[in-house]
Amino acid sequence: MPIKAVANEVDVPQGITFAHQAELKKLPVPPLEDTITRYLACVKNLQSPREHEETKAAAAKFLKNEGPLLQDMLIQYASSRSSYIEQFWYDSYLNFNNPVVLNLNPFFLLEDDPTPARNDQVNRAASLVMSTLSFVRALRREELAPDAIRGQKLCMYQYSRIFGTARISTEHGCVMQSDYSSKHIVVMARSQFYWFDVLDDNSDLIMTEKDLAQNFETIINDAQNTPITEAAKGAVGILTAENRRIWASLRESLSIDYSDSSDNERAGVSDHDSSNGSRRYSRARKGKNSKNTNRECLQVIDSALFVLCLDFSTPETASDLAMNMLCGTSVIEKGVQVGTCTNRWYDKLQIIVTKNGSAGINFEHTGVDGHTVLRLVSDIYTDSILRFAKSINGNAPSLWASESPDPAQRDPASFGDVTTTPHKLEWTMVPELSLALRFAETRLADLIHQNEFEVLEFSHYGQNYIKSMGFSPDAFVQMAFQAAYYALYGKVECTYEPAMTKKFFHGRTEAIRTVSEESVAFVRKFCEDAPAKTKIEYLRRACVSHAAKTKICSDGLGQDRHLYALYCMYQRLVEDDEALRLAPDDEVVSNLTASSGDINDKAGNGLLSTSEFPCLFSDSGWDKHFNTIISTSNCGNPSLRLFGFGPTSQDGFGIGYIIKNDSLSISASSKHRQTRRFLDTLNNYLIEVRSLLRQTEQRKSTGTRARSPVRTEQARPPNKRHGKSGRQVSGPRRSSDSSSIDEDKGDMLGGYGYFDVGEMEVLLRDMGVGQAASSTDVIREESRINESIQNTSNSSRGHHHHHGRHHGGQYGNPLRRPEVGRKLTLMDI
Repeated sequence: MPIKAVANEVDVPQGITFAHQAELKKLPVPPLEDTITRYLACVKNLQSPREHEETKAAAAKFLKNEGPLLQDMLIQYASSRSSYIEQFWYDSYLNFNNPVVLNLNPFFLLEDDPTPARNDQVNRAASLVMSTLSFVRALRREELAPDAIRGQKLCMYQYSRIFGTARISTEHGCVMQSDYSSKHIVVMARSQFYWFDVLDDNSDLIMTEKDLAQNFETIINDAQNTPITEAAKGAVGILTAENRRIWASLRESLSIDYSDSSDNERAGVSDHDSSNGSRRYSRARKGKNSKNTNRECLQVIDSALFVLCLDFSTPETASDLAMNMLCGTSVIEKGVQVGTCTNRWYDKLQIIVTKNGSAGINFEHTGVDGHTVLRLVSDIYTDSILRFAKSINGNAPSLWASESPDPAQRDPASFGDVTTTPHKLEWTMVPELSLALRFAETRLADLIHQNEFEVLEFSHYGQNYIKSMGFSPDAFVQMAFQAAYYALYGKVECTYEPAMTKKFFHGRTEAIRTVSEESVAFVRKFCEDAPAKTKIEYLRRACVSHAAKTKICSDGLGQDRHLYALYCMYQRLVEDDEALRLAPDDEVVSNLTASSGDINDKAGNGLLSTSEFPCLFSDSGWDKHFNTIISTSNCGNPSLRLFGFGPTSQDGFGIGYIIKNDSLSISASSKHRQTRRFLDTLNNYLIEVRSLLRQTEQRKSTGTRARSPVRTEQARPPNKRHGKSGRQVSGPRRSSDSSSIDEDKGDMLGGYGYFDVGEMEVLLRDMGVGQAASSTDVIREESRINESIQNTSNSSRGHHHHHGRHHGGQYGNPLRRPEVGRKLTLMDI
């Protein structure tokens, strides 16, 4: 079958960065029976009893008939691959035809630079680019220390997909293209494109931070000379937000030369680098008299290390900043789009800096996950601080194993064939391009206005407090999402969270399905008028269940990726059968048969029919499981202020969150599903659950004599040094009495009060709203927990928090019931 992704093996380098690659195990193919068991456990909580019985019957039939054969086919396929899911992952992302903006690309918003001098646009941009180039140098010299979690080395393969990489639309789908020798960056200002070299052939820096700032100032001044109406007509970057098939057709048109071939020769354009088989464009060298063709402009952008977007706006609120970093703003003045949405190139890694120095990252998600880009962002943020420290004290440490020679001390001739002066890319605005830009802008403006973005920066507590109460911080926050949604809508919905699997070779993510029997019991109990102790015990059980599920998924034993791979195996069999019927050529038939192995023989003997779609894939439970309504991802550290992405379904929420020591940052998006109200409900829940925790802690200490941490004045020994002169100054005293608890209570239901669980079920039944799980299941779970409460000691139980989860694989459309021949994609899971 044709490979649409550039997923070739690379030689294991000799430096420290990739030194442990050969030691990593391959992602395991889970036992089929285990996967089906976990799938049934997940989907049960989203179905009625009758629906679940139908799903169980479909699963049993699958285990008896097609399942074992597809499992054998997958195991055989995996034996010769780096990862059994990798190619399917690439195919699903690269065959995705909807715009990548708001559907695939996530964003990071960095904290402000602690150095006051860098909190303007030009200096902040120069600092970030300087640190990013140092990261590139360390990566190329293989001096970057490998990622690790609790001593376990992680796969570093994704780092080869960050820089010099672009998503390229073609008529046969998209491909990922990387230029590993890229030396230049592209800068966008007022929707116009500029480029200049920043590295030499050894990946050493050839510009100082001051040089970069001067170039950026020059670019901004030049861009302002172009009237906004003219800039809008040439905002070619907006095409990267188009439907991928439309963009592919336009790229083909742009690749047509409108100048004679001699101009291309002068520009030094190379179609590809045949040394490694991947498309690698050289940078166009613009002479004074040479023409600047559209094809050359594309080559310069595609092969750039990254794109720097210098915005001319100043978003003030956190929500506006989130929108600006995710999709840009849409602002119409005199009929012309003047928002920042046109100042983007969504097919590459983008560093975005606003007029007031706020900075963020927007990245194409196909080849890299959030954990990988988080390492980049963390390192460049840390380096910017250390470089400032070094300007004060020359003995301050450096983040890098070796430093690039100071460009100011080098002979410019040693830089080699480079261009450090900014060059503007000029597009030839042929009629079809001008018309395409107009329609692309209106479609993107529609897309932006169809979504809303809200932020909750919760400052009352964070992971320190959550851990002190004996909870896994991530599980605690996940249950908060469940409780807030249930409080608003009276039901649970399919929820997704990615678990990182980078401890395996070429590992990506596995899907944690948050809704469980324990989580359903918890949200129902929380909305009853139950004692605080009971509610907290239900919460503990739900968090323990979630933490256990997270561990299973991090070990590569979850159900989603495995089920998707089995589906892809069946789809390949259907395609091969179709090719066998249509292709009479003996050689083609032979190749197809060899590629499918024994599975074709079994299909030919009638053991596996391609005319009948496996009932597991067409069952209603499949739709329920893969239609994610609440898509969540935990990714961040103190270098980030916000992290987020767009909603993954028409009626869903996209929730990116960062758990910090003493705060929580949550960025939510939806297609106008009262996103602000959802976050307000979440805020009230977080306050209320703290009140419940304080009540339970207060009762634990009731009747126990303990030395008071606050001494009375009479008990204090006299201060012999200063006597009693002066007035004693006391800080605010932390109190755990009932008055402070009352102040902490949140009005989670917005004034509606709590429903009795029985009254809630009657109400929802009268409204025709389906229940997430049967009453019998919930009552059984409640009885089990109530019995446990009587026998459980009051000591808090700590649960290990799994760090390093990130956003990966859950950007796309909801899955509808598949037909024979319809391609299920990873976007659906």
